[in-house]
Amino acid sequence: MDKLDPSRILFEDNHLIAVNKLSGDLVQGDKTGDSILPDLIKEYIAVKYDKPRAVYLGVTHRLDRPTSGAVVFARTSKALTRMNKLFSDRDTEKIYWAVVEGHVTKDKESLTHYLVRNPKQNKSYAHDHEVPNSKKATLHYQLLQRMDNYSLLEIKLETGRHHQIRSQLSKIGFAIKGDLKYGARRSNKDASIHLHARSLSFIHPVRKEPVTFTAPVPVHDAIWNAIDKNL
Repeated sequence: MDKLDPSRILFEDNHLIAVNKLSGDLVQGDKTGDSILPDLIKEYIAVKYDKPRAVYLGVTHRLDRPTSGAVVFARTSKALTRMNKLFSDRDTEKIYWAVVEGHVTKDKESLTHYLVRNPKQNKSYAHDHEVPNSKKATLHYQLLQRMDNYSLLEIKLETGRHHQIRSQLSKIGFAIKGDLKYGARRSNKDASIHLHARSLSFIHPVRKEPVTFTAPVPVHDAIWNAIDKNL
């Protein structure tokens, strides 16, 4: 990662900044030691506003490394505290787009499973019934488009579990394109998966006004580019 392309900024004010995360970007540091997205954003803020001191930036939520899309950060500690409460209280609406292998037959469906996380594998296993150490996971999907070998789904989360979308879609036989960990036939060349945080909506923590950001899908990708432009 180099510098943050300003075209990736989805929303910005004195309290929050939302960015279109690229697949491969790290929201938080991990054992790889690779550079992280917050550092790029801090540099962007420091240069834009000529800030000589260290820039504050709080992580409010996370997206998996191979996932792309909308992610919001707090520019003040007050905003971070309030955003953390919004997320923990489920007072946000997250909409995801997923390209899955095969043709989904149902136009819409609600899925409920019980997920068990395996930290060593960094993977969650979906079960049809409650099992020891499981957590209930519910999502709702709508079929947006059928392509030659894939289906485009719009997904709304009712719960926020580890790898929830990836695990639940795999459980019903529709792995996300490129997601080898959850049963995809092959990986994507850039190590991405076709899961995109399309939009995020909530009441602004300071201004108390409704806010929605929508993230354009990745460019230079034949499958994403095949999506109906009217969606």
